[in-house]
Amino acid sequence: MARTVRQRPGEKGKRSAPPAAVLLPAALVTLAALIPLGFVITMTVATGWEEAAYLIFRPRVGELVINTVSLIALTVPLTVMIGVGTAWLVERTNVPGARGWALLLAAPLAVPAYVNSYAWISTIPTLAGVWSGVLISVLSYFPLVYIPAAATLRRLDPAMEQSAASLGLGPWSVFFRVVVPQLRLAVVGGALLVALHLLAEYGAFSMIRFSTFTTALMGQYQSTFNGAAANMLAGVLVLFCLFLLLAESSGRGTAHYARLGSGVAAAPVPAPLGRWRLPAVCALAAVIALALGVPLANIARWLIAGGAEIWTAGPLAGALVQTLGYGLAGATATTALAFPVAWTAVRYPGRLTRILEGTNYVASSMPGIVVALALVTVTISFAQPIYQSAAVVVAAYVLLFLPRALIPLRAGIAQAPPALEEAARVLGKAPLSAFLKVTLRLCAPAAAGGAALVFLGVVNELTATLLLSPSGTWTLATRFWALSGEIDYAGAAPYALLMILLSLPMTYLLYTQSQKAAGR
Repeated sequence: MARTVRQRPGEKGKRSAPPAAVLLPAALVTLAALIPLGFVITMTVATGWEEAAYLIFRPRVGELVINTVSLIALTVPLTVMIGVGTAWLVERTNVPGARGWALLLAAPLAVPAYVNSYAWISTIPTLAGVWSGVLISVLSYFPLVYIPAAATLRRLDPAMEQSAASLGLGPWSVFFRVVVPQLRLAVVGGALLVALHLLAEYGAFSMIRFSTFTTALMGQYQSTFNGAAANMLAGVLVLFCLFLLLAESSGRGTAHYARLGSGVAAAPVPAPLGRWRLPAVCALAAVIALALGVPLANIARWLIAGGAEIWTAGPLAGALVQTLGYGLAGATATTALAFPVAWTAVRYPGRLTRILEGTNYVASSMPGIVVALALVTVTISFAQPIYQSAAVVVAAYVLLFLPRALIPLRAGIAQAPPALEEAARVLGKAPLSAFLKVTLRLCAPAAAGGAALVFLGVVNELTATLLLSPSGTWTLATRFWALSGEIDYAGAAPYALLMILLSLPMTYLLYTQSQKAAGR
């Protein structure tokens, strides 16, 4: 008996192209995401080749290049070593208290890098230079490698390792020849995130007087607004970002590490540490003490030194309210605007939708200061009434954090079968009603997860907020920065603590999402 199969959107047929009601918003979001890149190209052309070459190839830029390359070359391998090493200890050995260590190793992500820098400056006031930047960066960003590496290790089928061992390979050979290659995607992706954070970071390096492109850009902006020198520095910074994206794309390779065959993967047998058990525990404790203990201990020290009056100061409550307001507005707007992009990418896959989605990833990899400079220039030139308004600040958050909402939404929409929505229409529901009552409800958990990640980014964002926020606006991040810049470390401590407390639930959500992805 013949039967008719309803075609899904995106398959070959009459519904292969996305409807205009979805495609138009997705295209507008993508065009907005190109504003920072368009700003850099336009400013470079307007400056002229001769002046641009003079500004780019001067000794100061060479110094910044050396500092930036040194920082990335030293920090990224160390974060990979610590991230992969701690993930292996927690996930694949019999180290005591593995679950507790797993949570603690993800927790440093809740401590902004500039808060870490403030804590270390409080401990060692003479801290400065590239090695100080490496220390603070490694302790702040190693969870970006640890979390995906740990999730990948949970998913690996130990049968491959057992086969290698049965062929005569020792434990170290099995690790480097079997396990490490399967971690390539997680490690390369985490390393890219670390490198992009290093390019974008301002507060942490400014505190220790270490010059990078972002700190130099901020100085140029403050001394000569929208000057040609600042624009050329922004151009070089964007080139660094694009180079890193290309390097990550080539570093992924083409090999696939998927399990084929019948049955299910066996649970891994924890490797016995034997006499290395105590050193392993000491190593994990040392990482946690440096990454979490130092900032929390210094914040507690300054809170005690400041007394009760630092909690009763008026700006603290106002900064908390404004941070929550910007966080909620940024998370809501970003998630809503990411929805049409994710919808077209999942339901109508093709070259056009790949371009729409990929452009948002590329544009959002740019540092906050470049996005802020672009929005300042655009609003002054074409939309002066909204210059230095809350709407522009929220727009910057959307451009910076769109992928944080896009990735979970994409996964959520992919798990919402179109057939359910079509069945609701057959039963008499209008298209909008069917979408709201079926598809949107199924995507709600993914949307909430993406919104939480955006909220985490907004709470800790510093550079774009400093440049774009209206007069009289103080978030927890900008108020902390102002007080720490005045060497009022006791006054800054409550703002640092509140940022960490707001970030911890989002960090825990990120950790639990990685657990779910691994089937736990």
